[in-house]
Amino acid sequence: MTAEDLGFKLRHVGVAVPSLDPTTETLSTLFGYKVVSGPFNDPIQKVSVNFLSKSDTDVAEIELIAPLSEDSPIKSILAKGGGAAYHLCFETTDIEQALVHAKNNGCIIVSPPVPAVAFDGRRIAWIYTRSRQLFELVEAAV
Repeated sequence: MTAEDLGFKLRHVGVAVPSLDPTTETLSTLFGYKVVSGPFNDPIQKVSVNFLSKSDTDVAEIELIAPLSEDSPIKSILAKGGGAAYHLCFETTDIEQALVHAKNNGCIIVSPPVPAVAFDGRRIAWIYTRSRQLFELVEAAV
């Protein structure tokens, strides 16, 4: 399969934050972004998230991700220097084949597909590239 066969589409930019409210307020005040969904508490991912957008014509949303518990994986990202964009999320029409495609192109599968609260139970997976980039894949809505 090729990338074109998998229907990849940029969905959001993930930003690690210590708490959702202060950054949500900043993005609203400075740039006019509004919460379009969330907050969602996801016990599987151990995070709380908000999705923000400026308009329906935005190419991608901003996902703010805050730790939900002390053992949240976001804690380690925040410990490296505060809030920062750390992943891009791509929607795909076939998450299983997208993972095969990623592995065939030298990626490590960090997390196999699991249901995500923020995506109405659609599955997400995480991959890490040879160039040290983290990407999230999410199943397209049917």
